[in-house]
Amino acid sequence: MQLLEVEPHSLTSSAMGKTQRAVSDLFSQSIAESAANGPTIVLLDEVETLAVDRSKLSLDANPIDIHRATDAVLVQLDLLAEQHPNLLFVATSNFPEAVDSAFTSRCDLIMEIPLPDEAACEQILRACLSGLAITFPDVAGLTRDADFADCVSACVGLDGRAIRKMVANALAADPQTAINPNSLSIGNLLSAARYAKEQRTKTKVKP
Repeated sequence: MQLLEVEPHSLTSSAMGKTQRAVSDLFSQSIAESAANGPTIVLLDEVETLAVDRSKLSLDANPIDIHRATDAVLVQLDLLAEQHPNLLFVATSNFPEAVDSAFTSRCDLIMEIPLPDEAACEQILRACLSGLAITFPDVAGLTRDADFADCVSACVGLDGRAIRKMVANALAADPQTAINPNSLSIGNLLSAARYAKEQRTKTKVKP
């Protein structure tokens, strides 16, 4: 079994027709060749970059080329589906409303993955701190702190990436912590988690 991961942003270009050609070459050559050699899984991360909802495009940023690139994705998907039954596409998106309906109509299964619940947030936060503790042993003690549960609760509503970024931001909260991560405190984590939550809320309500 082969796994191919496609980085959509590496295919996009402001030059007329270049994105369409890059998409066509990727699907008709690279992916097709891999599928011809055996079972293949292709991960299309941030698929809305490649299959943008054409009905919502403005007249800015070269919409004709974006239309053509989305068309190329759809055509190549159909061709590959006919020629390679051992080929599986897995597409992910944080903005499903931005994905073209013609793409989603080709999907055999659509799953919505919710944000991590409190138990999952605790696992993610513990994993982050355990990783840090390998280099900075004092960090391990934070998971035994009486207020650790408050940090976990403050993380609810964030995704895994945001929680990991929150820990990184907590390390940069002040010069002392940045210089010596062993001095990271529960207070640093709580402040960083609450700030991350505030920023997420502001982004959601932004008109």
